[in-house]
Amino acid sequence: MPILTLLVALLPAGAQADTVTVYTSANFAPLVIDGTRGIYHEAIDYLNKQATDGTSFRLAYLPRKRLQMRLEDGSLDGIVIGMMPQWFDDVAQKKYLWTTAFAIDRFVLVSRAEHPVQPDTQAVLAGKSIGLTLGYVYPGIDEWIHRHGLVRQDAMSEEINMEKLRRGRIDCVAVSESVARYFVRLHGLASSLTLVDLPGRATERRFLVPMGRNDLYDKVAPIVKRMRDDPQWLRMASKYQ
Repeated sequence: MPILTLLVALLPAGAQADTVTVYTSANFAPLVIDGTRGIYHEAIDYLNKQATDGTSFRLAYLPRKRLQMRLEDGSLDGIVIGMMPQWFDDVAQKKYLWTTAFAIDRFVLVSRAEHPVQPDTQAVLAGKSIGLTLGYVYPGIDEWIHRHGLVRQDAMSEEINMEKLRRGRIDCVAVSESVARYFVRLHGLASSLTLVDLPGRATERRFLVPMGRNDLYDKVAPIVKRMRDDPQWLRMASKYQ
């Protein structure tokens, strides 16, 4: 045992396996389900299967405000899954390193079928409550909400907003289409809820790597680049559609 320990200690740093923490502020289906499964857990599993240098990846939850604070002060010891530059005021991609998108989503407006809310009916929209996620910015949608006079009501997650809508506590919800469709399918609400596309660009789910951590970027970026078109990944993600 002492000899084995000595041999491991003498190995070059690059030869020892690294564990990379992948942070997410998402705690709602289908991205994360019960803390053990969901699209993001599948993505981490995919990374682990594709890594060829012994690197392993593990998913960890961090609330959005704390996540952003640690990114800004440079103390984040890992990378972030499922973000896009517009959410971090980094359209020029000068603050962080960004992979290509491994999934494309978009925001929809969800309302109850008996009281549908249409995005283009301004006179009817004024004063209606819209559920959004606390601490999140919505490029294009925020401007639309302000212009039409809707009242923002924040919750801790998109899933909570969908449940509030289901119970009639708010008029509509702006939510990722993947979340909305999973919720509708899970609860058998296809005839009870109406989904309409919202203005604004599509959501690109990317990996964010802190600036200066090119070592981490070089581990992840090549895998993610081929991920979106890989039949293996598409099969893994299809379970949550």
